[in-house]
Amino acid sequence: MAYTILIHVANEDAIMAEVDELPAATDTWLKIANPRRKDNKDLHYLLNDVTTIMLPIWRISFVEILPNKDEEEIITTVREDRTRY
Repeated sequence: MAYTILIHVANEDAIMAEVDELPAATDTWLKIANPRRKDNKDLHYLLNDVTTIMLPIWRISFVEILPNKDEEEIITTVREDRTRY
């Protein structure tokens, strides 16, 4: 299953990309596909035909895992407890 992620790199703009699997705690590099800016524009520091890059984990502040289309369509109900104390 591919994940779309938003990578927050230290002292850089965030990078949106896809990964086949989420990084493990022991990983030292993160391999990402289709790197781009949050607004889907190209990264100015990559060549036009680059589709995969590797980032060292020590440069990454945190990673957001974005919901995929299947997760967005899930409808859940919340039951409110109306008991008064």
